[in-house]
Amino acid sequence: MDCKLSDDHRLLRESVRAFAEAEIRPLARDLDEREAFSVELTTRMGALGLFGIAVPEEYGGQGMDRLAYVVAVEELARVDGSQAATVTAGNLGIGPIYHFGTEAQKHRYLPSLCAGEGLWSFALTEPNAGSDLRSLQTRAVESDAGWTLDGTKTFITNASNPLSRGVSVLAVTGGSGRDLELSFFLVEHGTPGFDAAPLHGKLCWRASDTAELHFSECTVPASALLGTRGGGLKAALDTLDTGRLGIAAMGLGAAQGAFEAALAYAKERKQFGQPIGSFEGVSFSLADMATRIEHARSFLYQTAWRSDTGRSYATEAAMAKLYCTEVAGEVTDAAVQIHGGYGLMHDSPVERFFRDHRILRIGEGTSEIQRVVIARALGL
Repeated sequence: MDCKLSDDHRLLRESVRAFAEAEIRPLARDLDEREAFSVELTTRMGALGLFGIAVPEEYGGQGMDRLAYVVAVEELARVDGSQAATVTAGNLGIGPIYHFGTEAQKHRYLPSLCAGEGLWSFALTEPNAGSDLRSLQTRAVESDAGWTLDGTKTFITNASNPLSRGVSVLAVTGGSGRDLELSFFLVEHGTPGFDAAPLHGKLCWRASDTAELHFSECTVPASALLGTRGGGLKAALDTLDTGRLGIAAMGLGAAQGAFEAALAYAKERKQFGQPIGSFEGVSFSLADMATRIEHARSFLYQTAWRSDTGRSYATEAAMAKLYCTEVAGEVTDAAVQIHGGYGLMHDSPVERFFRDHRILRIGEGTSEIQRVVIARALGL
């Protein structure tokens, strides 16, 4: 295996880190407290090339690879989970159009989306269907006018802000039970019968845009079918594999950011006349944190490398998502413990890392689902 970072990867890391420190960090706390999606930061991240990182230049992307994507998301999440979520979901929305769309669909949507001029969402989850895609209730019925969609999607990122342009909707187009036929449709904002309502009061990612989508006799043309009829399940599963790399990178970045904050605090905070980092209880905790982060980074980069070199990586993506997000939980919890009471205050960065990490063990497949995927790969 050879997944060492190239000069381009290192340059990308440096540029994203510099942007995150200079542009995002000063605003992160205020945006989180106000639950405010930032059009300005999203536009700047688009100008930096963080949307469509692995999309070829002919469609407006950066022409890089998924390892580059992982590095970029990691650096954003090291500072703020909300902005990392916006970029991760933006790339997730772009992916199905690039991988499964027609040339007409690619040229219609990708250039502006890759530039960050608009955002596209990926809509699977419903009020009564999350991990179990065969319980989906959103329906699409074919007619002379095209397809008419009815149903509800929830917890959809990037779907109700001023930059939202549309959504890829997974819907039932036929069959039943294990023979359920699923297909994707491209639905633009402004289409009659389509409404997106923002969700507020979140524990985490408070500065990202989360919405509930409603489709009521929403008719789209036949050309809005993404990929082939009945190809929705494969497209969804393939997209989720890529999505798990992004969520894993968010876990890695959150762990790194919380660790750095805890390390700095341990060197500055004094008790009994000396820095608390000199006490074994604290220093050993920091040593464990550093070790887990390095193991997580190594495995995630290896998994991205497998994807970039055409090797199978579905099982490894599940492992990376499971491990990186659980490391994030362990590290952010330990970081709060090291900060003591100060770690519980809103003006402490580790408090936000602790909250933001929690969704990572749920989104793109829960930790339990990742274990199911891994166990099946073991023949169990």
